[in-house]
Amino acid sequence: MAALPQYVESIHPALWRGAQLARAHGRTVDTGYAALSAELPGSGWPLGALVELLVQQPGIGEMRLLKPALAELSARPIALLQPPHVPNSLAFSYLGLPVERLMRLRAPKAADALWCAERVLQAKSCGALILWQQHIRTEALRRLHLAAQASETLLVLIRPLANAQDASPATLRLGVRPADGGLVVDVVKRRGPTRSEPLSINLQPSPILLSPYGRVRRHLPAPAFAGGVPSEVVTSD
Repeated sequence: MAALPQYVESIHPALWRGAQLARAHGRTVDTGYAALSAELPGSGWPLGALVELLVQQPGIGEMRLLKPALAELSARPIALLQPPHVPNSLAFSYLGLPVERLMRLRAPKAADALWCAERVLQAKSCGALILWQQHIRTEALRRLHLAAQASETLLVLIRPLANAQDASPATLRLGVRPADGGLVVDVVKRRGPTRSEPLSINLQPSPILLSPYGRVRRHLPAPAFAGGVPSEVVTSD
């Protein structure tokens, strides 16, 4: 019987030693944050795979975390599916993502949103698809992961941090919590060794917070709307 090669991981690209990061199967895109990229197989966000960001609450900086990758992928449209707030075109422009490159998609039901996500991935027309969902079944996660594998799209599912204990076929799962000056990122799942220590990621403040107009606007009383929440609600991210 032939002896095993010295480097077992050379047998097949899907193999890796437990103490090392896996090799990326396909393309990756740099996260823009050296400390985070160093902890990911292929040194970046994997394309053609399901990535989960498990956030303590929406708007804590997850879009600024994704900003470098989205800017690099913006040669094709960036799809925002079921965002929790109406995207602020000015804020996205400050992030280097002009509004003409963004595509906002809404669906009346969770099942419709998942159907829409699969169609976007099958079309292979978007550089990235970001999907917000509160509740999603395991079989739906598998369908998304399989659909992503047939594309070269960055698929990011944003859902509550409480789901970190649930099983998921996602290639990469990161827990994201707010911190002074940025975010604390926990590596919940990756193809590689377990990391128990969280990562500290410094983020640039949202440009709207640096705007004199924004500072004045935050001190003005909120207008009254007869119909409840105005349609111009913007994200706080």
